[in-house]
Amino acid sequence: MFARPLVLSLALSAPALVSAAAPAPANELAQVQQHLQAVNSMVAGFAQTDRNGRTLTGTMTLKRPGKIRFQYQKGVPQLIVADGRSLYFIDYQVRQVERWPIGNSPLAVLLNPKKDIASFAKVIPTGSDQVVSVEVYDAKHPEYGRITLIFQKNASAPAGLMLQGWVALDSQNNRTSIRLSNQQFNTNVSDGTFRWNDPRRQGPR
Repeated sequence: MFARPLVLSLALSAPALVSAAAPAPANELAQVQQHLQAVNSMVAGFAQTDRNGRTLTGTMTLKRPGKIRFQYQKGVPQLIVADGRSLYFIDYQVRQVERWPIGNSPLAVLLNPKKDIASFAKVIPTGSDQVVSVEVYDAKHPEYGRITLIFQKNASAPAGLMLQGWVALDSQNNRTSIRLSNQQFNTNVSDGTFRWNDPRRQGPR
């Protein structure tokens, strides 16, 4: 009940990047799958808004398969990073680290280019022929949560789609929305980008 307004707000605020005369694909879900398979890496600015309305900004770096990093703005002592095997949330202020298998996160759909989303994804109407919204939810694993991806049609982007952001809802109904900006696809990204310092090894304060 909460995700739809956020989806629509992202869709309505996205700029028109393609003329209305552009032909619509026969299968938008297949187009999304093609986009996911065509993206090897991506760097973008992000604005993250949580269920309490707090917004943090930073830089997102993605490299498939399995790697992503959310580097928050200066002064935020937190980091989210996936190293190809696990997804970590690191809080440097309290020196805590939480870990999940990558496949147990809604972000798995972004991190695995071989993942076939056809059996557990559906297109959500947006009211705009320039916006494609896809909800991904595996009913066999509701504990993984769900994610709604929002794309803007753009002929210069991979498979004709520009990822604008997403809304993630975890199994406890905690909602997080991500809005992307300045997206750059398939640039050279070093594996070292996804290394991180473990605060638990720094000893007592």
